Parts: sequence; C-alpha cells; structure tokens
Amino acid sequence: MTIPDVLYSACMLAPAVAMAAMAGMSRVSGMSTRGLWQLFQALSLAALAGSALSLAMLAPGMHGAGAMVNATPLGAVLALLVQLLGSVIAAFSSRYLEGEANQRRYMGALAGVLASVHLLLLADHWLLLIAAWAAVGMALQRLLCFYSDRPFALLAAHKKRIADRLADGLLLGAMGLAWWDVGSGSLTALSAHVAQQGLSLPLQASAVLLVSAVALRTALLPAHGWLIQVMEAPTPVSALLHAGVVNLGGFVLIRFAPLLDHAGPARLLLLAFGLATAVLAGMVMLTRISIKVRLAWSTVAQMGFMLAECALGLYSLAALHLIGHSLYKAHAFLSASSVVRQTRLHALHGEASPSGASLAVAPVLATAAVFLVLALAGLAAWPWWWSLVLGLAWAPLLWLPAAPTGGAARTAAQLLFGLLAVLGLTVAAMAAHLLPLGLRDAPAGHLGVLALAAMAALYLCQALLQKRARLLSRWRRWSYAGFYLDEAYTRLVLQLWPVRWAPASSSAARIAPGPAANKVSS
Repeated sequence: MTIPDVLYSACMLAPAVAMAAMAGMSRVSGMSTRGLWQLFQALSLAALAGSALSLAMLAPGMHGAGAMVNATPLGAVLALLVQLLGSVIAAFSSRYLEGEANQRRYMGALAGVLASVHLLLLADHWLLLIAAWAAVGMALQRLLCFYSDRPFALLAAHKKRIADRLADGLLLGAMGLAWWDVGSGSLTALSAHVAQQGLSLPLQASAVLLVSAVALRTALLPAHGWLIQVMEAPTPVSALLHAGVVNLGGFVLIRFAPLLDHAGPARLLLLAFGLATAVLAGMVMLTRISIKVRLAWSTVAQMGFMLAECALGLYSLAALHLIGHSLYKAHAFLSASSVVRQTRLHALHGEASPSGASLAVAPVLATAAVFLVLALAGLAAWPWWWSLVLGLAWAPLLWLPAAPTGGAARTAAQLLFGLLAVLGLTVAAMAAHLLPLGLRDAPAGHLGVLALAAMAALYLCQALLQKRARLLSRWRRWSYAGFYLDEAYTRLVLQLWPVRWAPASSSAARIAPGPAANKVSS
C-alpha cells in the first residue's frame, strides 16, 4: 500500500477504533464519571475528524484497509453523520443523566453502538456485516434496559432481542447461499458476479432472506412494537435509535443494490412490507396524542417509505431520505420537551380542520409543483408515478382551514408558504441525484403503480378522518390500538421465549399483551 492509502485507511478506521477504546475505558478506567464524559467528548471529536478526513480523501483509486473493509461514498457520508449525531447525543446525555447511577455502563454501551455502526458502514464482507449488525443490537440492548425497573422497557428489549436473533439467522442463510454460488463472501465479488452472470436461484433465495432480515431489523410491521415501547428508555437513547440505528436497514439494502436490481421476488416482498408498514403506521400516527409516541410511529412509517423506495430502485432518493430522517429525528427527540409545550399551546387555542376544497385541490397543486420543478430543471430525476406519490405525500402542506382567521390575505399567505415548502422539498429530493454518492437507480415501473395506489389510499383515509370522522369511529379504535398487530406478536414472543426477568407476582398484570398493555405503552 502507498502512503496515501495508509493515511486513508487510518482515517477510515479511526472512528471505530476511538469508540471501541472508549467502550473499553468505561470499564477499566479509574476516572471519575465527569472525567469519562470529557474523555468521551475528546474521542468523539477525534473520531469526527477521522470521518471527515476519510470522506475528503475518498477517491476511486484509494484502497481499503483489508479484504473485509472498504468505504463506499455513501458509507463515508453516513459515517460522518453518525459520528456527528453520536457526539451531540453524548453531550446531551452527560447533562440528561447527571446524578444517575450506572453512567459508566451507559457510556460503554453508547460507544459500543457507535463503534459497531462504523464497522457496519465499512463492511465489504458478509461476515463483518453480520457481526457488526449483531454487535449494534447487543450494545443497544444495554441502553434499552438502562432503567431495569421499567417493565415495558424490558419487554421492548426482549422483543427486539428475538427479532434480532431471527434476523441474524436469516442473514447467515443469505450469506451461505451467496457464498456457495459466488465462491466468496466479498460484497465486491458478489456485485461483479451478478453483473457478469446475473442471478441464479440460490442468489434469488439469498435476496429474499436478506430482505426479510432487513424488515425485522428495521421494525416493519408486525415486528414493530419494540420501537414504540422503547419510549421507556432515556430520551437520548430514543434519539440514537430513531435517528441512527433503525436507519441502518436502508443502508444495507442500498449496499446490496446490485443484488436487488435483478431479484424480482425479493423486491416485491420488500415493497409489500414497506407499503403496508407506511400506510398502517401513518394511520395509527393520526390517532396518537403523545408527542414521543407520534414520533415513534412516524419513524415506523418513514422506515416503510424508505424500504419501499429501495424496492422501487430509487436508491438516490432513499439515501437522501435516510440522511434527512436522521437529522430530523435527532432534533425532534432531543427537543421533545419544547415540542410538547408548543403542542399544548396549540391545543389551548384550537386548530381548525381543513376545508373540503383544499383537501381536493391540494394533491393537484402539490403534484403540479413537483412537475414544474422537474420541467425547469430539465431532469427526469424519478419516474412519473413517483412524482405523483410525492405530490400526495406533500399535499397536507397545502391544506387550508375551513374557517380561516385573518381574512383572504392570511389564507393566501398560508397557501404561498405551503407551495414554497413543496417546491423546496422537491429541489432537496432532486439534490440526491447530484451528490457524488456512487448510486445508480433502477426504477421498477410495474411496482410503482402499487406504490401510487397505496399512497392514494393513505391520503383518502387522511381526508376522511378530517371531514367524516364519525364514519371512521370504529376504525379509529382499531387504529389507536395499532390494529392489534403488536399484541399478536407479543403473545408469540412470550410463548416462544417466556419472560423470566419480571416479578412473578406482577408479571402478568404489568406486561401481559392486550389492549391495556397497548394503552400504557402509547
């Protein structure tokens, strides 16, 4: 290796090494808790500098640090983002947990999560990818159970553990099939093999197992309940989980894009999982009052949309979605208290429901704005059907109150700002195609029609909920209960792996699945 390659490899591995060192120091160091937090911040800054330098040095001629490690442009960008979020969350945690016991254990687990995520982003081999993803889950388990006296936190961690172990088994099966067909566990070799010879039956099966594992790890329905119930964990843990860890499924699918491009059954399965999750979680979110629980259901819906984008071959848009969702959710959870205050003020003053005319016209105006940006840019950034999907998704920004206050001038201003928001979001979405992320889209038109139909159904439910709430009263009860999907999953989990960590006298009353448990968790 040349000197530039050595420097690049050192910068590339620096974040994982720094965070692994912090995880070890939290166990053996005799430093005070405050001193350890200061050390954490120093190592976080060093890791952040390493991520920035490795991204700046990334070039086609650069070589990774070994046969199992290699950085992609998207992986390098996400490594910088993850370390930035990790540094902010660590600084927030040092204040949030002041005076709490077991802060050393918390620091070690947080550093372990960050180190494992960095290894996952660098993985160029099945074994390293599976091991790193499993390590993320095990380190995160300690954070979810930080308050060991909270039954729902323990139940959520228990449910996640089972989903993770099942996902590990599916990933090992996918690796075995791919390795047997390709003759190597290298992801680069897999991409070259698919480009030259296409997909054999074993690789088709490998893609199906991969998609199923990602669905479990990304909290798609019906294995989504743990993501809602981790609201019992400390707020910075929720921020870490929703802004970083749960998004890893999108990165893994983009990493395996050469395999998915030719795997029709796997893409159809992924689209079904993604759309069902996005639609159902979106409807459930409409019935929630708690800010943190609404944010949690929003994450479930966004994961469904992101994985649907991967199924449709829109990898550039999925990458931008991943980055934007990470930044938004980190800010939303870390500022949840101020959001609660603002929501209470809105409740005191009341909010008018949208007018029937705006419900009907908003999708037309939003879609026209999307096509206008595309026409002015002269760029077919995505297929026509996805432009309609985005128009339906952003149409609520153009809803106008049925009883406007302030006259026609204020109504016109609201409409103008809504249109500017739609135009801005469209421009931002198109920017993903201009970023040098090394991604190549492979749109699937026959699947896009299904995505459009699902988005239209979701918008129709939103409109009916606003104007015909009485007709949907029974549906609201089911929606508030999450359609009882999590209850069925919880019963299955407790049958397969009975709970042994709850007090025998109160376990049935405190964590038994059912409507009561759902109500407490929400």
